[in-house]
Amino acid sequence: MRHLEQSAIHGTDLKVSRLGLGTAPLGGLFKSVAESESDSVIHEALNSGVNYIDTAPLYGYGVGEKRVGRGIKGFSPAPVISTKVGRLLRPGKNAEYDKFPDSDPNVEIYFDHSPVGIRKSLEESLTRLGKESIEIAYIHDADNWVREAIDVVYPELHKMREEGLIKAIGIGMNWCPTSVAIMKETDLNIALIAGRFTLLDQSAQAELYPLALAKKVSIIAAGVFNSGVLANPVEGAYYDYEIASQEIIDKARAIAKFLEKFSVTLASAALQFPLRHPAVASVLTGAGSTAELRANIASFDAELPDELWSEMEKEGLIQPINL
Repeated sequence: MRHLEQSAIHGTDLKVSRLGLGTAPLGGLFKSVAESESDSVIHEALNSGVNYIDTAPLYGYGVGEKRVGRGIKGFSPAPVISTKVGRLLRPGKNAEYDKFPDSDPNVEIYFDHSPVGIRKSLEESLTRLGKESIEIAYIHDADNWVREAIDVVYPELHKMREEGLIKAIGIGMNWCPTSVAIMKETDLNIALIAGRFTLLDQSAQAELYPLALAKKVSIIAAGVFNSGVLANPVEGAYYDYEIASQEIIDKARAIAKFLEKFSVTLASAALQFPLRHPAVASVLTGAGSTAELRANIASFDAELPDELWSEMEKEGLIQPINL
């Protein structure tokens, strides 16, 4: 089964499953998740062969990391865990409590990109995860502080890699130009890029993915549903964190309609599409319930007709792969 396959992360001894588990939903993103359900999702993922789990301080303002730590405790072999640096937590007013209803209303996020702040960010994440070290640390959402990411954050993470606190350094980003800028001036192992190589947006293959291949940076393709419209293209669906335009909804529906000719679901095509590019090591998708996780695995493992992608290219629904 496809989700059981593993890919090596460049410059490390790490191998990650081709399907990874994102934990923003387990942090209670837009919807509360019971502790028992969170445990069940993580246990189901690990028992099914998914060995890569991504989290971040942002997800539930620490709740996501705590839930991951509890869920993986005692599991053998230990999974590959990634978290992110750049955001820290402190007492204060939670400005996103409506977004993360499971978070503490009296905890706020703040940013500190100094060496001390980055180290504190990782150390606090390790405490929440119940770990002494972690496999992957991503520089998170550095679009507005690219120079600091290159000149300050990356060197500090490099030190922590030498100390054995982390095994791989990466970026966790949404946009290509800033990701390219950081990748060009650093020696990354891995890059988690959300929403830029999907059925609706293939912009990552213009410059970012070729650069990743040239510099031997493993790509984790996230946001494959583009915030939801590729899971269910209905009125009010989200695209890149905002309400989707009618043009985007119509395009997603046209893709879904075309896929019906091949008896392929939109979810299966969306989840498997990123694997077409050789830069992609793994596809990361979230799940807020065991039912959702099982559906994602089934869609990821579904066999697609050999001619599907070439026929979609002929129809102008997707771009040809650019290497």
